[in-house]
Amino acid sequence: MMTGKPLFQGSWVALMTPFHDGALDESAFRKLVAWQIGEGTSGLVPVGTTGESPTLSHDEHKRVVEWCIESAAGRVPVLAGAGSNSTAEAVDFVRHASQAGADGALVVTPYYNKPTQAGLVRHYETIAEASEIPIVIYDIPGRSVVSMDVDTMAKLAAHPNITGVKDSSQDLTRPTELTKRIGVGFSMLSGEDGTALPFRAAGGHGCISVTANVAPRLLAAMHAAWDAGDSAAALAIHAQLMPLHRALFCESSPGPVKYAAHLLGLCRAELRLPLTDISAASQSQVSTALTEVGLAN
Repeated sequence: MMTGKPLFQGSWVALMTPFHDGALDESAFRKLVAWQIGEGTSGLVPVGTTGESPTLSHDEHKRVVEWCIESAAGRVPVLAGAGSNSTAEAVDFVRHASQAGADGALVVTPYYNKPTQAGLVRHYETIAEASEIPIVIYDIPGRSVVSMDVDTMAKLAAHPNITGVKDSSQDLTRPTELTKRIGVGFSMLSGEDGTALPFRAAGGHGCISVTANVAPRLLAAMHAAWDAGDSAAALAIHAQLMPLHRALFCESSPGPVKYAAHLLGLCRAELRLPLTDISAASQSQVSTALTEVGLAN
């Protein structure tokens, strides 16, 4: 059983990757990182799903991780996206993240090739053995098709380098089950904004958030209120943000959140194919939600 304080907790942001005319927009990315830290975000997660990692080249992927670590400059931890459906590629990304100075690596369950639970164990153990930094499992069956069961996660948690999970299963029984099986030291971070507070009530430690790209201060305050025992304040912020949570998933993410960021002057709304600009109806929904939440006039 794991004891002690979880390594990763609080309000984390699944960072967007800004583009300009098809290329990485380094200036916008570095400004975004600085703004996130200033707004109270607990930690940064570059090149995950929201960072459009499937359409970044390996060189671009590594460059964004390096920019994030350099811009954070030790002020907050960086959990670098490092997943692949090729174990060898994931090992390469994790080794790079470690050498670049990341505090941990977020490794998604392999997509498309649909490994068994035994295959998941072999995949993560191989990566963990090759890593000098902590590994956080990213369980997102809606995108990767496979789901890691509690038995498998408990087995992997016995490895000293596997320290937590980003849970996007939307199963709110998971934090309780995992705590009973693994103990309190295994970091349990929600990957779903709309259920992040119920996830915490069930025993979770924080969230890796899409909405935090545009509402970092509010989400930092929500998690801080929960940690301070002020559930009423946390629930009030949770309710305030719910229209925005819904709007930011009205189409495939990160389309809506990039449009929201564009409206707030944070970066361009530009996406890479096969993602396309969100529809006029979706733009209206995002704009209305930003106003309703109080982030725009």
